[in-house]
Amino acid sequence: MSVIDEIKSKVDIVDLVSEAGVKLRHAGRNYTGFCPFHDNKHTPSFVVWPESGTWRCFGQCNEGGDVFKFVMKRENLDFKEALDKLATRTGVQVPTFTRQTPEQKEAYDNLRILLEDAIIFYRSHLMANREILNYLRQKRGLTDLSIETFGLGYAPNAWDTALTHFTQRGYSEHDMAEAGLLSQRDSGGFYDRFRNRIMIPIRDENGRMTGFGARIVDPNDVPKFLNSPETPIFSKGHLLYGLDRARKPIRAADQAVIVEGYLDVIALHQAGYENVVSPMGTALTEHQLRLLKRFTRRIVLALDPDTAGQKAVLHGLDAARQAMDREGELGFDARGLLREEARLQADLRVASIPDGLDPDEIVARNKEEWRRLIERAKPIVTYVMETLAAGQNIIDPKVKNQIAAQVLPLIEDLPNALERDTYRQQLARMLRVDESALTGTQAQASRVKRPRAGQGAQSAQKQVAEKSKNALTLSSNNKVEAYIIAVLVKKPELLYRLDRVLQEYGLLKLAVQDFEYTDHQMMFGLIREAVEQDKTEHHEFVVESVPASLQSLLQELDSATEKFERMEEKLLEELLRGVIKLRRVAAGENLNQLRYLQEEAQQVGDLRAASYQDLVLKHTKLLHNLDQAYRKMSLKRLQ
Repeated sequence: MSVIDEIKSKVDIVDLVSEAGVKLRHAGRNYTGFCPFHDNKHTPSFVVWPESGTWRCFGQCNEGGDVFKFVMKRENLDFKEALDKLATRTGVQVPTFTRQTPEQKEAYDNLRILLEDAIIFYRSHLMANREILNYLRQKRGLTDLSIETFGLGYAPNAWDTALTHFTQRGYSEHDMAEAGLLSQRDSGGFYDRFRNRIMIPIRDENGRMTGFGARIVDPNDVPKFLNSPETPIFSKGHLLYGLDRARKPIRAADQAVIVEGYLDVIALHQAGYENVVSPMGTALTEHQLRLLKRFTRRIVLALDPDTAGQKAVLHGLDAARQAMDREGELGFDARGLLREEARLQADLRVASIPDGLDPDEIVARNKEEWRRLIERAKPIVTYVMETLAAGQNIIDPKVKNQIAAQVLPLIEDLPNALERDTYRQQLARMLRVDESALTGTQAQASRVKRPRAGQGAQSAQKQVAEKSKNALTLSSNNKVEAYIIAVLVKKPELLYRLDRVLQEYGLLKLAVQDFEYTDHQMMFGLIREAVEQDKTEHHEFVVESVPASLQSLLQELDSATEKFERMEEKLLEELLRGVIKLRRVAAGENLNQLRYLQEEAQQVGDLRAASYQDLVLKHTKLLHNLDQAYRKMSLKRLQ
């Protein structure tokens, strides 16, 4: 979870707004009050949505946002100041970001040179050890070309072979320890960290050397896998083995596959499945998933049954990460993965490897079997359902209850209403019970307003359908927002032209409030600032001004526009279409909320119903203007 998301999850927006002096009253599931940002004593046009942690003024301001935007506007702060203020309030630690100094860059480059020399050193010992070579060739099925391509080596079974070798080459013990090749004794002095192990070079996504993964030769040795320690250039939570070679194949296949072992990655690449990577033997991190998301949103976890099976789910889903987070085993935390899937707008699936087999054994006996296994990968919730039900007596009411008790919390965590409903139905069919019998039905009912007398079931169904439609729209909006920001990060100067065209169509200039997602709001603020200053090149200004919390987003956006070759006129048209779409969706959602508030007010005889009607007309007109702009744009393109 990012710092921004963690803060948002810990701030109650109703409390935050109330503390600012806004008197809020219930309006169904939401709250209304008088806007604190403009003079208004007649129409409570300010609405707060506790579920999403957002607010909006439907009156003069016509602004909205999340907790950060509220604090920024209320206290006249920039985003960094609002972030620090809310971080202090919630007790969340905000990381600091400092760019590499020339001295640091030189030091890191020297470490990489030493590690490249280490590859040659370990490879020479592998070539001299016939037993280890035969193990890789015969037992693991690796070709000499694969051994060479991936730079495999062997660390001799001695305490000082590497120490002596690199000392003679002029490297200091400090340099070797800094690179992770040596360990320090409690009594002082150093010794070889890696002994009697197969050495596997670990490179970052750009192919730069960072460290080693080392696999045992003697089955009695522990641990099975030993990675380089955390160094200035090696952080296992920020790396994925094989990504430097898998980047292009992942893009080409529009899918990434994650396996557990380094040698499995090599074997699969050798077999032609080059979109495969592996983490550093621990639970997947948000940073690793973001790395993959730069190249595809479709990610498959190909897990050993012991990892992803009963051990991972039956012993408590919340405890799975802690139980599995150890060297050599890829953790499976269903709940955590679902949160990351929603946050990143990704598609995560699970493919279970047959009992007793490794991926390299599968492709050795039948390459097509691996392809079919990946094609049959299942969504996380479905996988957990089926895993829990496997071998169980589904007829037993107690078993039904146990499975439902573990699966329903996962379903309720899903942000998409359509997915929640679909999985509840799937669970009910699997357990052979009526959906209404499942725990959590009451929670479902509270999310959708019950029909009033005379409305009937049809109205309720319409409301459910509308909720599902909105959920899908929000997901689509994230993609549109990301594209707009990606284009403007690359070409900030297009913002001038975009603003001008919008005004020609009778629409307002692009603004922060056009974006729903906080990360996108922050990036747009930097873009707007970049084009309004004249000291630095616009793109350079954005890149240099991005805070630590947005570095991964910047990389993701930059990757998304790697092959950015469209003409500016085409880009401008796509930007305009995106802005109109965003505004139309927002106006439509606002209109639905206003109609709901108006209906509520009319039902209780509230005189403010007439004021809500004025706002309804205002947003109806806005939708009309947006549709007109879209038609004008389409006609202009046809001319």
